[in-house]
Amino acid sequence: MHKAGFVNIFGKPNAGKSTLLNAIIGEKLAIISPKVQTTRHRITGVLTDPAYQIVFSDTPGIIDPKYKLHEKMMGAVKSALEDADVALLIMDSKDSMEENLELFDSLKLKVPIVLILNKMDNILKEDMEVLVESAKAWGKAAAVVPVSAMQKKGIKELLAEIIKLLPDGNPFYPDDTLTDKSTRFLVAEMIREKVFQLFEEEIPYHTTVIVTQFQEKETLTKITAEIIVTRDTQKGIILGEKGKSIRELGTLARQEIEKFIERKVFLELFVKVRGKWRDNDTFLKEYGY
Repeated sequence: MHKAGFVNIFGKPNAGKSTLLNAIIGEKLAIISPKVQTTRHRITGVLTDPAYQIVFSDTPGIIDPKYKLHEKMMGAVKSALEDADVALLIMDSKDSMEENLELFDSLKLKVPIVLILNKMDNILKEDMEVLVESAKAWGKAAAVVPVSAMQKKGIKELLAEIIKLLPDGNPFYPDDTLTDKSTRFLVAEMIREKVFQLFEEEIPYHTTVIVTQFQEKETLTKITAEIIVTRDTQKGIILGEKGKSIRELGTLARQEIEKFIERKVFLELFVKVRGKWRDNDTFLKEYGY
């Protein structure tokens, strides 16, 4: 019998949810950064095999909302809690087990759980064995799997455990579907990832990116995007002296986009100031939140 189901990934910010999704799918669908709260949307990745189809969802890290943007992010987590067939609960192996289990308990999940101990490459083998035993003693997980999402270790074992728990069913998507997100959305996310990479402090958290033009010409794809910030000082920092910073941002983003769409890209970036966009329903809607 063919198996199919929705498998949603939950955890604290920076537990490695996006890195795990990318490792499983084998493509970079979710942007990653060492900074917390990088993921803002629910990102879907579809893994199809003759015997099964798994629709994975990477969700924002679970936080206490401080802005309407945060509330939208937690709304994405809530919807993922409601439609999961299997829940993947992921924690950093070096983080507090007690704190994570308390958080996972608060989700009140009613579906089978796989508890993932990520970043196993940072832990001694004997310490990992102790952690696995503690996780099993929690008693709510159908399986406990140590992985290193960054090094793609333990992924095969994790998939085997997920497949065991999947319900029987027909595929939800055609065989060649990788994600339900548009190329425009993924391109905007790639640009936003470079903002996380290049700028410090609050700037990445005050920034969003909108692709305003995506035009496929004969020899290249022309992309125009707006980088939205909340203050003029942030705009100045992103532009940099004589436009140096935005040129670097544009080069890094263009290289990544070209690799992804496998075409030459002409990328044009503009920076716009929209005060308090993170707390404004109209702006949030316009920017896809």
